[in-house]
Amino acid sequence: RSLAARARQRVITDDARCYRGAEILVAAFHVAAEIERRGASDKVGLLLPTSGAFPIAALASWMLGRTIVPLNYLLKRDELAYVIKHCGTDLIVTVQPMLDFLGYEPEGCQLLRLDEINFKAVPELRWPALASDDDLAVLLYTSGTTGLPKGVMLTHGNIKANIRQGIEGMGISGRDVFLGVLPQFHSFGVTQLTLTPLTVGGRVVYTARFNAKKVLELMRKHGTTTFVGIPSMYNALAMSKEASPEDVAHLRLLVSGGEPLPDAVLQRFREKFNKTICEGYGMTEMSPATHCCTPGRRKRHSVGPALPGVEQRIVDAETGRVLGPNQEGEIRMRGPNLMRGYYRDADATAKAMDADGYLRTGDIGRIDEDGFLFITGRLKEMIIVGGENVFPREVEEVLCRHAAVSAAGVCGIQDPIRGEVVVGFVELEEGLNATPEELRTWCREHLAGYKCPREVHIVGELPRNPTGKIMRRELHTLLPAEQQASSD
Repeated sequence: RSLAARARQRVITDDARCYRGAEILVAAFHVAAEIERRGASDKVGLLLPTSGAFPIAALASWMLGRTIVPLNYLLKRDELAYVIKHCGTDLIVTVQPMLDFLGYEPEGCQLLRLDEINFKAVPELRWPALASDDDLAVLLYTSGTTGLPKGVMLTHGNIKANIRQGIEGMGISGRDVFLGVLPQFHSFGVTQLTLTPLTVGGRVVYTARFNAKKVLELMRKHGTTTFVGIPSMYNALAMSKEASPEDVAHLRLLVSGGEPLPDAVLQRFREKFNKTICEGYGMTEMSPATHCCTPGRRKRHSVGPALPGVEQRIVDAETGRVLGPNQEGEIRMRGPNLMRGYYRDADATAKAMDADGYLRTGDIGRIDEDGFLFITGRLKEMIIVGGENVFPREVEEVLCRHAAVSAAGVCGIQDPIRGEVVVGFVELEEGLNATPEELRTWCREHLAGYKCPREVHIVGELPRNPTGKIMRRELHTLLPAEQQASSD
């Protein structure tokens, strides 16, 4: 349903205010007029907190036929400067509190502060541009596993396709009330938590920072039906002392993504709220959602079947040979939601695709006879111990099943005899204790010998990216200095 048709209805609520359909449209026209007045380039940077300001700025940019570049405000100064320069934007839409959070003003471009626009004036704007499906809608920068961030080019057609796929595959409708806390510079924040609610005519409630108590209060107050989060968020909700089943009474779809959902978190959440978390999967390059379980169609440890229109296959990573059901190999995908490519990087784009037009995900997994995808690791993170393959995720799952462990990360370090050996890092649950030897013994009871960590390090905090996903490639920095040179 269009925003005009919902002119008087509440559409968005954030930490500051509520927006009705007409207010969103009028605000977007004002912002578009100001962007046009400043003569901005075809790329418009968005440096905004999770809020109603983001869809307003996005709609304003698209009215003018511009491409939005959501900027990660958790990047370091030099990293953000690289993205700004690489995409070529000369205008960033922001708000003063965000600049206060950064502690500096990005250089090399104009800053359009939404809190300085007079929204009561009559906007002077030419007729809005009509975007085609082939036009570039969003440029999202993803860190990947190595090297500088790459700009993922998503067209209007890509985004629209993924919205349709999510609606059909997850049963989303205008009756749904979303709660959005994932950052909107993240691909899931853009598509699933910003554009999907607007498309189906649902309502969305945003809060800029995750706080378990506040999120539960918002769920109860607004009757949230749909929530997308990462495992650490679900764990915090389940551990909240003030939480009760009434807080989540209206929730029908809880989706976890970004990293594996530990059994302990799933069970803890189920016991606390009598609700089951469904795992999902996706990549920025796929706009991003590709798989999702639903309450009536799920298998434990699976991220679900492919969404409608997503083609999936498992191949031998070295030969490209397509493998059969339950055979482990690289996950590859294609569909109408597959990106146009990487911005200003034809070589990286070519390397990302195979001869049949499938995206090389770099993830290892298997597809069962029912079409359910099970992810078992990352191709580049695979550890080879004495000629045997070890996938970090499998070892991490075992560590996380120990009652004292709240989170775990695993990597490999070089060994003169076995090639590599496994090393584990764990965060402990508050108030609980375990020794490294106890955790190694636990692993020996549940894993083949070559998969067991030679060392387990108990740490205060594991390295995570802005969305909370454990960054395995950074684990070596937690090792003693003399071991870091031999780490993977």
